[in-house]
Amino acid sequence: MIELPIVIKKILYFHWSLPVLILGLLATFSVHTAKADNYPNRVVRIIVPYPPGGSAEIQARLIGQKLSEIWKQSVIIDNKPGAGTTLGAGYVAKSAPDGYTLYLASTSHTVSASLYKNLSYDAIKSFTPLSLIGSSPFVLTVRPNQNISTLKEFVDLVRANAGKFSYATSGIGAGPHLSGELLKSIAGIDMIHIAFKGTAPAMTALVGSQVDFLMGDISIIPLMKAGKLKPIAITTSKRSALFENIPTFAESGYPSYETINWSGIIAPAGLPSDLTKFISGSIISAMSSPELREKFLIQGVDPISTTPEDFGNHMMNEVAKYAKVIKDADIKFDQ
Repeated sequence: MIELPIVIKKILYFHWSLPVLILGLLATFSVHTAKADNYPNRVVRIIVPYPPGGSAEIQARLIGQKLSEIWKQSVIIDNKPGAGTTLGAGYVAKSAPDGYTLYLASTSHTVSASLYKNLSYDAIKSFTPLSLIGSSPFVLTVRPNQNISTLKEFVDLVRANAGKFSYATSGIGAGPHLSGELLKSIAGIDMIHIAFKGTAPAMTALVGSQVDFLMGDISIIPLMKAGKLKPIAITTSKRSALFENIPTFAESGYPSYETINWSGIIAPAGLPSDLTKFISGSIISAMSSPELREKFLIQGVDPISTTPEDFGNHMMNEVAKYAKVIKDADIKFDQ
């Protein structure tokens, strides 16, 4: 038997709860008893609005493989990157609501609603939510030689030097950027945002002292373990087993602060209720698989599942939250 790393064991222990087991059992029952009109009887596509190789595509492939096993039908990944995920989302919004075109949505989907003008779709009304599948925190990070160890020290330093410090992110309007802007708003601090084309160059800039701080994602883990980056706080409301010794922003004096790097599966609006129930149940069943959960955790993603209603409410809350952040920060993006 393969011995799992201790961190994976801890994560599995924390997240393999009775509610998940119950959801999985109910979903499995639904999968075998409520199949709608012999769906699927041909290939199902999951549209991923990013280039191949990233975390989002990996999650889509993992859930696609498990759904293929459950349905006894091929589920393939179709990458449609571009325009800050709006190209892929627009394609899905115009697709037939027959269950054969699904979409891997993420935080960017709810950000784009306010960041981009003249979208061909509505981030909420043009889609049918099915289930969240994963989440992970963003991380406020500094260099090890910086005399900062807590969020309070960070805020005090930036507040005393308004407009003098800069923070790097993976790009304008991305989750890390808006996480930083939300912190500026809540904490009443002023720092300069420096946008890079991806997290890797942003991390390089921090290590090379070109910027003062970084708001990043779980891709900081290798540099953190190597001692080249020092995490200060994570953005989720509860501690992550991946960063179990790192406090949350809420713990550090900002109880209303929370941003999540989430992903989930949605479909075009108008998906029949029986198909919505069936596909959502299949996803919940897939996400209750210990094998799939372990694979998500190895990628640094917390595996989760929700009802369509809960996922829909989550997306609406995210749209409202980021709309306020974008408005307050006067963030502009040229399309």
